[in-house]
Amino acid sequence: MPFTDKMIAVRAGEADAGQRLDRVLARHLPLLSRTRLKRLIEGGQVTEEGTVLREPSLRVRHHQNFVVILPRIEDAAPVAQPITLQIHFEDAHLIVIDKPAGMVVHPAPGNPDRTLVNALLAHCGASLSGIGGVRRPGIVHRLDKDTSGLMVVAKTEAAHQALSRDFAARRIQRAYSAFVWGVPAAPAGEIAGNIGRSSQNRKKMAVVGEGRGKPAITRYRVERAFNTHAAQIECRLATGRTHQIRVHCAHIGHPLIGDPVYGTRAGRSLARTGATGAQIAAFPRQALHARLLGFIHPVGMRVLEFESPLPSDLRVLTRSLERV
Repeated sequence: MPFTDKMIAVRAGEADAGQRLDRVLARHLPLLSRTRLKRLIEGGQVTEEGTVLREPSLRVRHHQNFVVILPRIEDAAPVAQPITLQIHFEDAHLIVIDKPAGMVVHPAPGNPDRTLVNALLAHCGASLSGIGGVRRPGIVHRLDKDTSGLMVVAKTEAAHQALSRDFAARRIQRAYSAFVWGVPAAPAGEIAGNIGRSSQNRKKMAVVGEGRGKPAITRYRVERAFNTHAAQIECRLATGRTHQIRVHCAHIGHPLIGDPVYGTRAGRSLARTGATGAQIAAFPRQALHARLLGFIHPVGMRVLEFESPLPSDLRVLTRSLERV
């Protein structure tokens, strides 16, 4: 579509009252599909009186005024960049890599290059281009920028479709190592709660009430307690929601060490106990590592399982926790 940096104003009428935001915008902007508008909303491109709205299901009121921002169209094809990858497995159909903390999975606003996708295009060559989409070639699932660990990437369209189906059907085995503040009272348990946008801060996710967000279940097991200050826990996902482990751990009062979004108030007392405590409290990323990944090979149909040891920064964190 020939829109470039265009802003469109929409005023809700009486017939719009009580309707979903994406439906209302689609009614007023027939040249834009509802799917396109939903993505614009989720991407922060719709505002009301300067406030960003990110929930397509938001119920509209009569006389509300919205602004829809249509971003400038840019070349969507990422470029190949030679970046070293830690590879656990590779064949003609897929590749399993260990993503380091600090690496973004695919290009996005603020991170246009030096991503995992850029590295994969250089490693796999032109055959990867367009698999599963132009901007996210080969990507089946994601890890947050500052979460380290195992990922599987498809190298053919058939592998991408098969792995995507398995992720959607929860047939993929995934386990994470997480370091949290405090020690959960129950040595093992299940955290269940719908996850959606926080009503207090639209940039954050939160456990929300019934009828909002999407169902999410995290199962955890305490593997090691560091006095009463912290614990290393194993988390396994029954669902895969944005920031799920981070949100669920914070929800039960045990946010991840180093989490800049969901754990900002945690660790303050430990920071006052001395140099080691201050070092732990200042850990520079969420202490979360995707350590296990298991799935059925989409072509060979054999079970593949991979494990990744804790990266060096989490090993250093472990030694520090042992001293407090």
